[in-house]
Amino acid sequence: MDRVTPAVENLKQEWVQSISQLQGTIQAIENCGKSVNATKELNALSRLNEAGQDRLASLRSMQFSLDLLAQQLPTNEEVQLGQALMETWKEQYQRLHMGLRNANLCAKENMKKAAQEERELLLGGGEESTVRRRHLQIKAGMTSGAESITESFRRTHHMMAQEVEQSASTLATFDESASILRKVESEYEGHGSMLARTHGLLSTTKYENVTDSFIWYTQDDTCIWVSHLSAGSAICCLKENWCVKLQRNIIAAINSGSSPNKDANGNIVAAPTVND
Repeated sequence: MDRVTPAVENLKQEWVQSISQLQGTIQAIENCGKSVNATKELNALSRLNEAGQDRLASLRSMQFSLDLLAQQLPTNEEVQLGQALMETWKEQYQRLHMGLRNANLCAKENMKKAAQEERELLLGGGEESTVRRRHLQIKAGMTSGAESITESFRRTHHMMAQEVEQSASTLATFDESASILRKVESEYEGHGSMLARTHGLLSTTKYENVTDSFIWYTQDDTCIWVSHLSAGSAICCLKENWCVKLQRNIIAAINSGSSPNKDANGNIVAAPTVND
C-alpha cells in the first residue's frame, strides 16, 4: 500500500492552513500602531512577530518534508508534480517572508505617526489637549504606583529567598547534628557492651577469688588435722612402748621370784633395761 501519496496530501492541507494563518498575522501587524496607546500596540506587535516567525519556521519544515516525500512517490509523473509543488511553495514562502518584513515597517511607520499626533495634541491648546494631559498624568501616576508595588514585591521576594536560604542552612545543620547524635549513640552502645563484658569478667574473678580462698582454708584445716593426728599417733606409740616395757619387767620379776620395782608412793615402775 502506498503511504507516501496520503502523506503528501495531508502536508498540502497543513500548508494551506499555515499560509492562511500567516497572512492574517501579517495583516494584523500592518494595522499595528494606528491606536493612540503606543505601549499596548508595541506589546501586541512583539507577540504578532513571534507568531509570524513560528509560522515561517513551520513552513520551512513543511518544505523539507515535501522534498523528502516527493522523491518517494510511486510514479515519475507524481515525482515531477511534487518537485513543481516544491518550487511553488518556495515562491510563496519568499513572498510571505517579504510581506512580514514590509508589515513590520508599516507598523513602525504607523506608531511613529501616532506618536507625532499625540505630541501635537499635548502641545496644542483646547479642551482635548487638557483632557489628554490629565489622562497622561493619571497614567503616569498609575505607572509610578505599579513600579512601587513591583519594587515592593521584588524586595519581598528577595527577603523570602534569604529566608529560604537560611532555612536550608538550618536544615543542613540539623541533619549534621542528627548524624553526630547517631554516631554518639552508637559509641555509647559500644561502651555499654564493653561495661557489660567488664562486669562479667569482674564477677568471674570474684568467684575465682572466693574459690581460691576456700581451697586455701581447706588446705590449712587439713594441715592442722594432719598435725594433730601425727602428734596423737606419736603419743599413742610412746604409751604403747611404755606398757610393753612394763609388762616385760613384771614378767621378768615373776620369773625371778622378786617383786616388781615400786617407787616411794608404792607405784610400779619399769625396771631399767640394758640396751643392746
